[in-house]
Amino acid sequence: MDKPAPPATKTVPKAEASGPLDGVRVIELATVVAGPGAGRYLADFGAEVIKVEGPGGDPTRRMGWTGPGETDSYFWKLVNRNKQVIALDLKTDTGKENLWSLLLDANVLIENMRPGKLEALGFAPDELLRRNPRLVILRITGFGQDGPYAMHPGFATIAEAMSGFSGLLGEAGGPPLLPPIAMTDEVTALVGAFAALAALRHAERTGEGQTVDVNLLNSMFQIMGPLPSAYAHLGYLQPRLGSGIPYTVPRGTYRCADGVWVAISSSSDSVARRVLALIGHGDDPRFAGFQARSQNREALEAYVAAWVAGRPSGEVLREFRRVDAAIAKVLDMRDIFDDEHFRARGMIAEVDGVVMQNVVAGMSKTPGRLRHQGRPFDADTEAVLARFAGGRGAAKKPTQKT
Repeated sequence: MDKPAPPATKTVPKAEASGPLDGVRVIELATVVAGPGAGRYLADFGAEVIKVEGPGGDPTRRMGWTGPGETDSYFWKLVNRNKQVIALDLKTDTGKENLWSLLLDANVLIENMRPGKLEALGFAPDELLRRNPRLVILRITGFGQDGPYAMHPGFATIAEAMSGFSGLLGEAGGPPLLPPIAMTDEVTALVGAFAALAALRHAERTGEGQTVDVNLLNSMFQIMGPLPSAYAHLGYLQPRLGSGIPYTVPRGTYRCADGVWVAISSSSDSVARRVLALIGHGDDPRFAGFQARSQNREALEAYVAAWVAGRPSGEVLREFRRVDAAIAKVLDMRDIFDDEHFRARGMIAEVDGVVMQNVVAGMSKTPGRLRHQGRPFDADTEAVLARFAGGRGAAKKPTQKT
């Protein structure tokens, strides 16, 4: 198996640095990806995130690939980086008391239990806000805190199916497909972090905390763009178009003569005109504008596919760039680790010997920092409880399941 080239990674310094969210304390009761992902984004930019695991730990520790001789997965080490991790058994009085000691002075609570479970544990939002009026309570579920589906099991796959997203994926006449990554969880993590920060801003201005209701289904529905409007007003239902979209033609992936795949997009009239001129159809009235190109999709896509297929990838890329048209090779991870732009932008980092994505956004004054990878189970329980709970319960910590 090929190993990634070391020059494509950036080693993150160990030194602590201030971030834009310094002073924000987050208590995370969430598991898997969406909730912990929101916590990850806050932690990357300086928030103190204390992740609370129950007996057995977060199942993400055992999900996906692990390094030789290790038990915690790369997924865990990525999603839970920059966090302190503690173990509490919330079915015991001691565990609940310790959690209360963390929550009384916290800024944000992140949880992703089914609706009603937080209340059943004795941490109802009304009681949380009574004891800590400025607290932002970020609740992430499959379908939201209410509604007919609120109590249904909610995973990313279900949200992808129900949001309309999966119905668009696939070739014309073929079955609907699902994305091969945890797309819904990743999108929802960003939504959750954004919503928590909006609520934090309100709390700073008014002293009022609140509950924030984020769910997988609505997060995916939001990225459907104008399709709800198109259906409501025009009765339009977008068909499956492979790599195509209705309003941008040509657009898709195309195979070059040497077997290399490239992606091409013409999302503006000026770019489309340059592509048409390049392939010898600049004066064809069938492709004169967005609507005309959409109406003659099959013919135009066939012309582009034939032009690309007749040339090696080097020539295709060179000619498109010569006329300032958008094109890129379709990269896999091996290609990414060799790519000069990923290297120049420091998009890949190495943290405690583990390679992973760097922070999601750059800031000129208060950049995010990667301080450490996701830590071992129970790593910080004693230290955190000593700070917030006077060590109460530190000797009776849960045992991780294997």
